Amino acid sequence: MPERSLRRLAKVAGTRDILNIMRGLGVAATVALAACGPTNHPVASAPSTLPPRYVAALPVPAPEPIVNHPPARLANAIGQLHRQFSGTSGIAVRAIDGGWTVEAGGRHRLPQQSVSKLWVAITVLDQLDEGRLSLATPVLVRPQDLTLFHQPIAALVAKNGGYQTTVGDLLDRALTHSDNTANDKLLALVGGPGAVRGMIARKQLGDIRFGPGERALQSGTAGLVWQPSYATGNNFEIARSHLPMDRRIAALDSYVADPPDGAAPLAIADALARLARGELLSPAATHYLLQTMGNSVTGRARLRAALPVGWQISHKTGTGQDLGSRSAGFNDVGILTAPDGARYAIAVMIGDTTRPMRERQELIQAVASAVADYQAGRSGGSEATN
Repeated sequence: MPERSLRRLAKVAGTRDILNIMRGLGVAATVALAACGPTNHPVASAPSTLPPRYVAALPVPAPEPIVNHPPARLANAIGQLHRQFSGTSGIAVRAIDGGWTVEAGGRHRLPQQSVSKLWVAITVLDQLDEGRLSLATPVLVRPQDLTLFHQPIAALVAKNGGYQTTVGDLLDRALTHSDNTANDKLLALVGGPGAVRGMIARKQLGDIRFGPGERALQSGTAGLVWQPSYATGNNFEIARSHLPMDRRIAALDSYVADPPDGAAPLAIADALARLARGELLSPAATHYLLQTMGNSVTGRARLRAALPVGWQISHKTGTGQDLGSRSAGFNDVGILTAPDGARYAIAVMIGDTTRPMRERQELIQAVASAVADYQAGRSGGSEATN
């Protein structure tokens, strides 16, 4: 049934009648109702098992975006922020429903670090859409599954010699708390790095790499080779501190020069825009992912810190290793939604710098502020596309 017919139906029939008709057609009710609603934003809540893609039997095409010229004032502001920051960085801002993009250094491949958890999550939810997994799928996290660095789940594993949980719980931990063990367990569940790379290629996400997993990535960046003992206590940090400094510098130089988890900010902003428009996952999976990203507790001093009252954010941070005053990988990427519904996909990535953390945070905040200032002028009628 075409969208126009559904809209006419919505005017004359009640919700119960529409549901009955949809059941008769064998069409998912959540998608049918979405076609009758006033907005294209995902509204369905995610069931424990997301529906397979047979919902395509009721096509609800997204409106073609209106392509405007990039706003000159915002482009100038982003360019200036990029030029003034001391270090290697990249910034990309895409108007999700407006069709324009502003970028500075956005085509260079920079370390993602935990931003890459986003691609694991999309791979998981893609398999849920296909009926291969469920949010309720049981998962046992064992002591041998532990990784390193930030892994709050480790305390639960140690308490009972293992932690029985679900795919949904692991997704929440990986996205909201950036738990490395939760993410690596999901990575193994979907088929390893090759499965994520396959998803990136299949959905044509562009210049986005996916690394070998947390253990190998972080060990290689430090100049070490992974050993299971590194997963407990501070054994990794001790082993790293015993390395000769020239070896650590060489390993970090190699990582920054060609990061195995590297991605162009422009490609990430484009992928986020497509996610927000519902082009990567089913409506229910899209809603679930954006809502979970909105509940993130990491990076409170990054994009989120600069948003005016009334704005919403769904985002994923990434933070790499430090060597003295040098930092490799300090990022925040996400979708910002203004009070009037205007949406922007943003990727701010710092690949290599010796500037202190506060200045790194301020760069990310300044990009969010520039977008909010542009939106305020646009809403006030003082600026359209220039």
